Amino acid sequence: MESLNLPGFAHKVKQVNGKPHIFDIIRRKFVTLTPEEWVRQHFIHLLITHYGYPKSLFAVETGLQYNTLAKRTDIMVLSNNALPFLLVECKAPFVSVTDATFAQISRYNFTLQPQYLAVTNGMAHYCFRAVNGQIHFMDDFPKYRDFNS
Repeated sequence: MESLNLPGFAHKVKQVNGKPHIFDIIRRKFVTLTPEEWVRQHFIHLLITHYGYPKSLFAVETGLQYNTLAKRTDIMVLSNNALPFLLVECKAPFVSVTDATFAQISRYNFTLQPQYLAVTNGMAHYCFRAVNGQIHFMDDFPKYRDFNS
């Protein structure tokens, strides 16, 4: 897999039916290693290792209903009271983060209403808050201790 603009981590990869799979510490199983999954796993480890989020607050690829469409969130971190706190949309490294990416996570925001939203393709990362229809970009991602102190 390609190098990302994210810290590395000790990952476990194995072949299943001739395809690479990576161990997901949140789902506690091996999942197909796609470029998007490579980004997702790096970002999960970043949030745990560098920002202090407990694994128990993560939900990965969970379903949600938007109008009549079934959608999946890439990474959702819950607050201690089980409300969405941080929602992350992951793209493959070769997929540019565009207005369409922000529109996609904004649709999820409409349904889930987390405090923070983030998009990443492993190379570029953006974190922001949506307040009263206004987007406020952050210089960094919120640390776990900051929202639970």
